Amino acid sequence: MNFKERDRKHLWHPLTQHKLHPDHLPIVKAKGVWLYDENGQRYIDGISSWYTCMYGHSHPKIISRVKEQLDVLDQVVFSGFTHPPAIELSEKLIPLLPPGMEKLFFSDNGSTSVDVAIKMSLQYYFNKGNSRKRIVAFDNAFHGDTFGAMSVSGLSVYNGPFENFLLTVDRLNVPDKTNIETVMKSFRAMLDSNEVAAFIYEPLVQGAAAMHMYSPDHLEILIKMAKEAGVLTIADEVMTGFGKTGKNFASEYMTSQPDIICLSKSLTAGVAPMALTCCSQKVYNAFFDDEISKGFFHGHTYSANPLACTAAIAGLDLLCSHEIQTAIKTIHQRHLEFERYIKNHDKVKQTRVTGVILAMDLDVEMDRYGTLRDRLYAFFMEQGVFLRPLGNTIYTLPPFVISNSELERIYEVMEKSLEII
Repeated sequence: MNFKERDRKHLWHPLTQHKLHPDHLPIVKAKGVWLYDENGQRYIDGISSWYTCMYGHSHPKIISRVKEQLDVLDQVVFSGFTHPPAIELSEKLIPLLPPGMEKLFFSDNGSTSVDVAIKMSLQYYFNKGNSRKRIVAFDNAFHGDTFGAMSVSGLSVYNGPFENFLLTVDRLNVPDKTNIETVMKSFRAMLDSNEVAAFIYEPLVQGAAAMHMYSPDHLEILIKMAKEAGVLTIADEVMTGFGKTGKNFASEYMTSQPDIICLSKSLTAGVAPMALTCCSQKVYNAFFDDEISKGFFHGHTYSANPLACTAAIAGLDLLCSHEIQTAIKTIHQRHLEFERYIKNHDKVKQTRVTGVILAMDLDVEMDRYGTLRDRLYAFFMEQGVFLRPLGNTIYTLPPFVISNSELERIYEVMEKSLEII
């Protein structure tokens, strides 16, 4: 049997209706911005494999560090033990995080980092004898697929069958210049109930909501309101973190900083699964007590895996390098140039850019997972560019190491795709 036949026999893929899409393309190699299939065809990874491989695939500086670590310590329990890679990661990351972050809690992926943040928020008030059971989140938010993360997400395409089983969440419209006063009024009513434990948000860019972008000034207002009401604020930077918005973290665009930050995806440069829930000393202190039951009894088997921590350390070294910081600025400028060129096309409804994220909405009605979307996806792959449309939104979030010619190819294919709608 070939790869596809062997895959069909046992494997269940994410976000897939297998009766309609039984076959999956075997990728056997990846290097730099390129993915290679079993037949030797190659594809530019235009979305950095879901925003993880921001320094390209198999970056030699990352791989060599992980190989060295593999000879020393592969895995050890993180309850009762610690190890040098976790300590070094904390020492490198804390100075890069927005002001106020002091503690790091490890887990496995973006969803679990959000679950940890939610549990921290709820137990924070429980430990203080002030039980609060409500969370505020934006409409059309996406924070992950585990039950806590799913509860604060607002996309019914993912949540539909489970909506009767979720946590109590109050929904808030994403603010813009037309509704900010109404949003503030709604938020004030929620806060005045004294039942809200946390306000969670994706700063500046709602990824799964078709790369919806909104103003840091409006978000600043809501963060300040939450803080004044004594409500914990959670920045979900799983997608936006590590340079993608033009700064190391999207939260840096605001003066008011969150109490908790969720990180994953490009944390480990796509080499290994790992997540962090970062918090302030104030949050940590609510668990620091002589009473054992006030501790945070949450844990994952692979928490702070030494190999993943080593990959993260190497990734941070690259992120802070002049080469990568220059590349981020260059990609941003190239995106703006392409946006100016394409935005007046008669088949383009809207365009937007934040950092290395470029999105354009097609002026056509489309299902999020429908026939036209599938045609576009197939077209991109035929052209040798891996892009995944989100409904009628085509976007790219390329690796920082992409060359000008490779980036130009993405633009060419995005423009060419307008001919088939």
